[in-house]
Amino acid sequence: MEKNHPVYQAYIQILKEELIPAMGCTEPIAIAYAAAKAREVLGQEPDAVEIGVSNNIIKNVKSVIVPNTDGMKGIEAAAVAGIAAGQAEKKLEVISQVSPEQKQAMQTFLQSKPVTVEAVDNDGIIFDIIVTLRAGGESTLVRITHHHTNIVLIKKNDEILLDNTATEALAGCGGENPADQGLTDRNLLTVADIFDFASTCDLTDIQEVLDTQIQYNTAISQEGVSGNYGANIGSTMLKFYGDDVRNRAVARAAAGSDARMSGCELPVVINSGSGNQGITVSVPVIEYAKELGVPQETLYRALALSNLIAIHEKTGIGRLSAYCGAVSAGCAAGCGIAYLQGADCSAISHTLVNALAIVSGIICDGAKPSCAAKIASSVEAGILGYHMYLNGQQFRSGDGIITKGVEATIRNIGQLGREGMRETDKEIVKIMMK
Repeated sequence: MEKNHPVYQAYIQILKEELIPAMGCTEPIAIAYAAAKAREVLGQEPDAVEIGVSNNIIKNVKSVIVPNTDGMKGIEAAAVAGIAAGQAEKKLEVISQVSPEQKQAMQTFLQSKPVTVEAVDNDGIIFDIIVTLRAGGESTLVRITHHHTNIVLIKKNDEILLDNTATEALAGCGGENPADQGLTDRNLLTVADIFDFASTCDLTDIQEVLDTQIQYNTAISQEGVSGNYGANIGSTMLKFYGDDVRNRAVARAAAGSDARMSGCELPVVINSGSGNQGITVSVPVIEYAKELGVPQETLYRALALSNLIAIHEKTGIGRLSAYCGAVSAGCAAGCGIAYLQGADCSAISHTLVNALAIVSGIICDGAKPSCAAKIASSVEAGILGYHMYLNGQQFRSGDGIITKGVEATIRNIGQLGREGMRETDKEIVKIMMK
């Protein structure tokens, strides 16, 4: 692909937009970011906090530990962490630097000041966070919609400092992917173009973001293996299923999630707004690259491919849904592993279709320790999808939701996750809130 081609430039920008560092599960961190920004605008510690969040935010914040809070969970903890210790300019690393005094301030705030939470449904927006802070006669409001750092409204008292809500609402009504408004057009992604880009791109254009992904995601994976986090899915797999590269690739991806879901204070480089997906799409590929002894250049190209394929899959589904995002990332990791072993575009297309046929029924019931086990299943499916291809086997058009052509199958998956599982998502939230 020529460097001056619009698709080439778009793919570079997509990687830069998506592969960004974040500390902690990204939904509670988005709440902390909104709260930190509101505190910054207010200019003083608030006396009261009001938080409105959509159901999917409730789902993904309820059960996960917020890092740098001494083990606190939930929406209230995330908001107060942002108020007491947040640095809004750091965005998804908003609470990456927290002192012991600030941790104590969080506890004191929660014990002494009212923090209220309510579910909101504004025109069916799936990703919606509204934080209001009050101090005496002053107030501030910050709203984030559609993706984790997308502030669309800032108010202080009766003065509107920023208002992009009308633009966002119109965008949300007019297209399939309101989550990606304001970002580079993801509809330019195709498996064939991704393969072409990954195989030919100038690595200096992507090396920096990929080096950070390798460094951060490998470190949290190792922490998950050596520490005691969550249900310890990664270390359990290493203990019982052996040390071959396939099991190491699966287990080390799961271990990264073990650590991340249970309050580990190491950052990750995310994919599609998710740290779990960022870990899943990269760690198995890195592990296979070590085993195969491939040049670093080949690893970069395989990671470019796996990251972009995961983003492509998620484009039609949306940032949040009842469809587990680890599925997209695990299947994409299988494609990256295939690329390391010399797979061409046809082989990668078959790998992806095979893998999606296996695990597309996994639900997302929020961020929590069991995410690590879902990651393990998804990476296993990605690897099996490639091994099926090597063995001359495939799932064919008409086998369930699989249809002829990888792009048509990806569209089916998007429809399933975005439309078909909408009611499932509501029922999941009802069950979780009982």
